[in-house]
Amino acid sequence: MNAARFEPLRLYWWKGVPNFGDGLSALVVGHVSGRAVRHAGPKACEMLAIGSLIQVMRRNYGEPAPDGRRPVIWGAGLLHPVGSTGFLDNVDVALVRGPLTAELLGLKMRAFGDPGLLVDAVLGDLPARADRIALVPHHSMRDDPALAALVAGEPALDLIDVGGDTLEVCRRVAACRHVISASLHGLIVADACGVPSTWLRPGDQGLLKFYDYAASVGRPLGLPIELDEVPALLRGMKDGDRPGWSEGVDRAKSDLLSHFPAQLRASTDTVRTSVRA
Repeated sequence: MNAARFEPLRLYWWKGVPNFGDGLSALVVGHVSGRAVRHAGPKACEMLAIGSLIQVMRRNYGEPAPDGRRPVIWGAGLLHPVGSTGFLDNVDVALVRGPLTAELLGLKMRAFGDPGLLVDAVLGDLPARADRIALVPHHSMRDDPALAALVAGEPALDLIDVGGDTLEVCRRVAACRHVISASLHGLIVADACGVPSTWLRPGDQGLLKFYDYAASVGRPLGLPIELDEVPALLRGMKDGDRPGWSEGVDRAKSDLLSHFPAQLRASTDTVRTSVRA
């Protein structure tokens, strides 16, 4: 047994504004690997998972790492197109988030997935559904007066702060009967837990990562709704069944598990294969 497998796995995730999507990365990687996880900078990490972080690898791995280390990309994606892809010679790509990322990087892949889809396995028994509708803003929208006015005028909305405790945010999303989210991982956690969801425009943020994820599970996404369209959506909302792209979600969960690098697991016997049906 490689002694390094008993040490914390060095994972890179973004540590800027607190955001549960970034916090989710360590939880999912720890669950799948069977190892403790600690944050590491891009030049010292063994892996990056959840997030639009591939640009960071491009900036830091234009040349091979001096120690010969090749960080593994497992489920990460692009935030925007990149000008060159030579860095791919110096990293290992196990899986990317979606087909748009793969196409922009020139990767010939047919399996994709955002590791946030494995959150249901981390949560275990899902909470009972409440008659509430989650509103999950992008972190850049926190001080938007239009958002505050919407929540004040719509008592059915459960405003969820994406900067809160990661597991608590995920449980609250899983417990709602519908999710309206400007956060990509609000949509992903909803999909993972079988909760219907609607895409809300994420302020002035880029949209590529949303379409990248949607294409990975076969989710028809269209255009995001605007804040001022939420009241009309609420008036016409009906209780829905599990989202129609659940087969694609389950396929992505399976691909994520089967493409997790064996050398980063606690042991070759530690294989997490549970996918919620």
